Amino acid sequence: MTEEEKISRLNEMIKGSDNIVFFGGAGVSTESGIPDFRSVDGLYHQQYDYPPEEILSHTFYMSRPEEFFRFYKNKILLPAHNAKPNKAHLKLAQWSKEGKLRAIVTQNIDGLHQAAAREVSAPEDNILELHGSTLRNYCESCHAFYDVDFMRNADGVPRCTKCGGRIKPDVVLYEEGLNMDTLNRAVRAISEADVLIIGGTSLVVYPAAGLIDYYRGDKLVLINKSSTSRDAQADLVIDDSIGKVLGALD
Repeated sequence: MTEEEKISRLNEMIKGSDNIVFFGGAGVSTESGIPDFRSVDGLYHQQYDYPPEEILSHTFYMSRPEEFFRFYKNKILLPAHNAKPNKAHLKLAQWSKEGKLRAIVTQNIDGLHQAAAREVSAPEDNILELHGSTLRNYCESCHAFYDVDFMRNADGVPRCTKCGGRIKPDVVLYEEGLNMDTLNRAVRAISEADVLIIGGTSLVVYPAAGLIDYYRGDKLVLINKSSTSRDAQADLVIDDSIGKVLGALD
């Protein structure tokens, strides 16, 4: 099947359903200029004193907060500062506005799905952020809220202006568990979906990658630049960028 034929088949699936769920990873945001972890030019291909997965762990955060926040600010917050939603974010937001898309389950922490929703006046309460968001930050002592601009402009370890406590990003670090309410909502949405589209993820990070196992339908679509270990399970596989594919749909 040619890519044009695959796009046509995907179009038919989308047009025939009002119960679509999208599950996406870092590849959804790379086209907005945000580096991912594992592809060429991603964070894993750069040089630091410690590997990124160690820096972004709970243990490292607790034991070396200065180094954690230096990395977090330079390699996560600053690249996302001027990022804008791309064709994938906007197409998903449009489907959500039309009532076709029931949920967006994302591993990303950049808030671009919400930005796209606001751009087209789509709902945001169906965006399920498995790994949290850089847009939300809380004092560990008094729980005061701080936005991403405060974190971006803070020097060293960010401190609460009210009590002096350390401010932690509301993101799930390595060694930390996922929010169970968010996870349960994602499981429920995927298990009830008619069409499940998985895009921009290598499906290697668990437990998020295991969510595919809850799907019970017969319209599983995998869209990724490289093959995944789950390709054989899919009803449709498109080896291309998620933005290009979704941007080509009606």
